[in-house]
This record gives sequence, structure tokens and C-alpha cells, in this order.
Amino acid sequence: MAEEISRAAGQGAAAVGTVSEAWKKTELARHPQRPYPMDYIEALFTDFSEIHGDRAFCDDAAMTCGMARFDGRPVLVVGNLKGRTLKERVHRKFGSPDPEGYRKALRGMELANKFGHPVFTFIDLAGANPGIGAEERGQGEAIARNLLEMSRLRVPTIATITGEGGSGGALALAVADRVLILENATYSVISPEGCASIMWKDAGKRQQAAEALRYTAQDVRELGCVDDIIPEPAGGTQEDRAGAFAMVGDCLRTHLRQLESMPVAERLDQRFQKFRNIAMFYTAV
Repeated sequence: MAEEISRAAGQGAAAVGTVSEAWKKTELARHPQRPYPMDYIEALFTDFSEIHGDRAFCDDAAMTCGMARFDGRPVLVVGNLKGRTLKERVHRKFGSPDPEGYRKALRGMELANKFGHPVFTFIDLAGANPGIGAEERGQGEAIARNLLEMSRLRVPTIATITGEGGSGGALALAVADRVLILENATYSVISPEGCASIMWKDAGKRQQAAEALRYTAQDVRELGCVDDIIPEPAGGTQEDRAGAFAMVGDCLRTHLRQLESMPVAERLDQRFQKFRNIAMFYTAV
């Protein structure tokens, strides 16, 4: 991987002064007016009743979770919260959940599993909160626990990446039967700035890193990391919010119908095989 990224950096150096396609997608994914997960929840679901707290430490302001109705039927919805104003963003840690947020989400998912309600998650985060307090309270364990428990939920699960899908913080909400991604969203193990800082000690090489990471919707679909790409209105979701909500809603309905038509054992096996096959590469001799 390091060699591939270094080669990409060399290729990118020849295009100094140009903006890479991957970086254009990154800027759209981060657009400040782009709809956030809570915007989709409010637009597509009714009767949302939020669940608060993880029953262990506190309520995480960067994560929302609760029962709602989708086309009249009960479901569980989960999403991270980012905030629009500077004060809101600071309060919500810029959308990066603490372990309490992941434990709250898991508590909701276990409740949905108990009563047979489908689970929808919406993701737009650069990563889980890396602060000292979060690490002291078990950030890694909370993420790992979500990965394990989501992998064996018996109800249909659909994860939708609406903006940035970063690192284990995103994956902790995305071990689902269907992983969907909006056309201009990204999905990666690390941000391009973080990758550039590690590889070349220079965050300014973020465009080269973005190209090498292959984290655009089209790239991750080709790599098998997501199941479907949801089209966006021309110019991005921020240009036509109502149109974007309608596209996402239609896609969710289609995949939910498909999942509910499958036997539970078959659905669980497909989920397991999908994640087992991610990052498996075969070299022809």
C-alpha cells in the first residue's frame, strides 16, 4: 500500500496546479451546506423518538438514535450529528462520536433486533473522536463491539454514507446488509490529510493522497466495499435537497424490499461473505 501511494504521489506531482477528480469529490462531500444525517432522518422518517444515553456514562451529543416510521412501518434510525454553527460543531465534536455514542447506537440496534424492526444508519464523519477521554473510556472496544454485534443482527440493516465515511468511526455503523453511498461521498480508512501527513510528513499533498486512496464512491463500489451508489442532483445534494432526499428514499425502499424477501439465514450469510471478501485480491500467474 505504501508503495502504491508513493507511486501515485509521483504521478500526481506531474499535475501540479490542477485539481484532481478525487479532491473535487472530497470538497463536495465536505460542502458546508450539504445535508447531514439528521436532515435525511427528518425528511424520510416520521414519528422519530430519540433514545438518549448509553446507560454507562452519558449521552453523546455527536450521535442520534431512535425509533421512527418509514412509510408507516416501525424502524430504527441512527446517525452522527455535526451541527451547522461553530458553537454547534464544537458541542457535537464536529460529528466525531465518543464511545458513549457507539454504545447508545448499539443499544438501539439491539432493541430493534429484539422487536424485529429494520435498522437504518446514516454516516457523515471523518472518524471517531480521538480525544484522551474517549480513549480512556474505551473507544476502540466500543467500535469493535459494534462491528461484532452488527454483523449478527437478524433484522435487515442498511447503512448510507452521505458525506465522509472515515475510518473505524464510520465502519462501526456500516456493517450492514446493504452499504449505500451517495455519488459524491467518500469512504476510507483515513482522511487524505492524515494519509499525506503519515506518508510524506506533508498534509499539503492531500490531493495526491486522495487519488491514491481510491475512496470515491465509484472506487469503493469497484472494490466491493459498498453495494450501490445513489445518484445526486447536478452539482451535489446541497443544490437540490428535496431531490436528494427523494433519490435516497427510493433507493432505501428498493433495498429494504429486497432484503425482506430473503430468508434470515441467507441474508446473514450474504452479509458475512460480503465483509469477508472485502480487501481480498487475487494475482493471476
